[in-house]
Amino acid sequence: MELLGVRPGGLWVDGTVGAGGHAAEILRRSTPGGRLLGCDRDADALQAAAETLAPFGARARLLHSDYRALPDVLDGPADGILLDLGISSMQLDRPERGFALSSDGPLDMRMDQRGGVTAAEVVNRLPEAELADIIYRYGEERASRRIARRIVEARRRAPLRTTQELAAVVRGAASRPRGGRIDPATLTFQALRIHVNRELDRLSDALRALAACLAPNGRLAVIAFHSLEDREVKHTFRAQGAEGFEVLTKKPVRPGGAEAARNPRARSARLRVLRRREAA
Repeated sequence: MELLGVRPGGLWVDGTVGAGGHAAEILRRSTPGGRLLGCDRDADALQAAAETLAPFGARARLLHSDYRALPDVLDGPADGILLDLGISSMQLDRPERGFALSSDGPLDMRMDQRGGVTAAEVVNRLPEAELADIIYRYGEERASRRIARRIVEARRRAPLRTTQELAAVVRGAASRPRGGRIDPATLTFQALRIHVNRELDRLSDALRALAACLAPNGRLAVIAFHSLEDREVKHTFRAQGAEGFEVLTKKPVRPGGAEAARNPRARSARLRVLRRREAA
């Protein structure tokens, strides 16, 4: 909130509103006149956000949309825009969404369930080489070719339908991470989720377009959770420095030990912030 510069009044945007936690805090800090536009690809998230933000009445407006579409719907320059990229706790905690390794559910992984391919369609239909490329590119998984081969072998016997079926196959092929802190299937699940939801597609273009929607002194804050996202954010923000913007975070802001202990899912978060200069 401090780096986003939230203050009374203004127009604020939460492009990944989720259950509305960040949005509610923005509305509290921008009282009395601050307005917020929140959007999300996930209909379940919007329903939860509507309940969270109901006490703020007409000051909050919600939109079922991808944050990439925000430049087309904003009704004026924004004083602050927040993106919290990747998967939400709410999605992880619902087995029927197919994101979690810890519980069994259908291999879906779509953030927007109105359309698009599911993870089951990806693992059961794509050629082995293409599967391996996805797992390597989006998961940075060194055992990607061996994992893809095992997936193809398994689907010849029977289609992979659930998260636990896929996780078992991947665990049998993946190298166990050093220190054993994460499940061996984590990187493959990350890669499939990014592919299914096209999470990195046009990310840099979207960041530049959103930065252009800022009012003078307005800020764009982005929280990323893995190196692929963070690298894209870092390079895009750095390039914007020559175009009337200032990077306020020379290094990403990371959670401290106490915060990571209190909220383990925050441990890999990286926050970067860009400010539009007065003369931009």
